[in-house]
Amino acid sequence: MRIEERIQIAVPPDVIDSIWIEVDRWHVWDPDTKQASINGPFALGSKGRIVPSKGMGVPMVITERTPGRSFTVEGHIPLFRMHFEHRVHAIAGGSEVAHRVWFSGPLAFLFGPSVARQVSQGLPRTMRSLKAYAEQRHEQAAASPA
Repeated sequence: MRIEERIQIAVPPDVIDSIWIEVDRWHVWDPDTKQASINGPFALGSKGRIVPSKGMGVPMVITERTPGRSFTVEGHIPLFRMHFEHRVHAIAGGSEVAHRVWFSGPLAFLFGPSVARQVSQGLPRTMRSLKAYAEQRHEQAAASPA
């Protein structure tokens, strides 16, 4: 089971990437995140913690990272893993951003459907919020004197 959402954002991909690497600010643009932190650099293998707006906090690890293009984090509880893939690429007028979510582990059949429902409902709102945040941030940066 994969959940995917895409959105076009009128900013270059590096603006999106600069937002992604500010883990402690994910809650600003992701209404489903209450708090997030990472120990060390935003790089493959770095570990942290994410606390959803509803539910318990879970440990996370960065399992894929291509600077300026993508990252994937894996959140886990015993016997259940949640994979959150984020990708950006340049298009005319800005970027296309894709977020994909899938589940693995022996208990995915049990927890997956209810978590998938929550993610399916929240992901479009998160993407719209990322768009608004990124475009406003980019506009403010362009307006400020160098």
